[in-house]
Amino acid sequence: MKKVLSILFLTVLMISCKTTANKESATTSSVSSTEEDLKYYFKGTGNEPFWGIKIGNEEIVFTSLIPGKEKITFPAVDAIRAMDANVKMYKVNNETTSATITIQQLDCQDSMSGAISPYSVKVEIRNNSELETKKLSGCGKYLTDYRLHDIWVLEELNGYKVFATDFQKEFPRIEINSAENKFMGYGGCNSITGQIFFEKDLLRFTKVISTLMACPQGNKEGEFTKALQSTNTYSIGNNQLILSNPSGKLAVFKKVD
Repeated sequence: MKKVLSILFLTVLMISCKTTANKESATTSSVSSTEEDLKYYFKGTGNEPFWGIKIGNEEIVFTSLIPGKEKITFPAVDAIRAMDANVKMYKVNNETTSATITIQQLDCQDSMSGAISPYSVKVEIRNNSELETKKLSGCGKYLTDYRLHDIWVLEELNGYKVFATDFQKEFPRIEINSAENKFMGYGGCNSITGQIFFEKDLLRFTKVISTLMACPQGNKEGEFTKALQSTNTYSIGNNQLILSNPSGKLAVFKKVD
């Protein structure tokens, strides 16, 4: 009987340890995923042969099935911007390899899956010991900051704290869906919806639509929606989202869930 109980105890202990290990592994994986999301702000891929590019603030990583170019890491560099179009060029090199990466805002269809991405990507890459440059084409997208994905309630507008009396029913709020680059919410009088445009260090609220209910005199919904549409950058910290433009801080929100 004692032997049976001992075996049963050891079995329960092993299952418990395995469950704990799995939970710890899942937690670690989740943390790594969010760190990965913040490390890189743009990803692109292409086919024939398969290749990928990840651009971050600290490094640019090229991977491929091309012999001798399976994984190459370059130091991060500032983009060279075109004057008349949304085109950015990165000229990178390390001890063995040189590359030019060009990103253009242009709908791009994956040659295998048929999926549409908002940016086309071209890579010209060669080993420094070679004369021939390999030219590759593909598609890509900017990775919208996952921390934006939340419900935010307005606290300050154009440098001043807001009060319930500034609006008809309740404080304005926005709910951002960073996976779909959309938002919805309440402007202080009407419901609002729209899209967000995100690139590195750039956030814009676009195609803002609201219901057409008449607002009482003194309601600041107009100021609020104008602040949203004037935004081009942001910061997140201490459960706050701050929207700004070159003129200064436009709106401060508090995270509510």
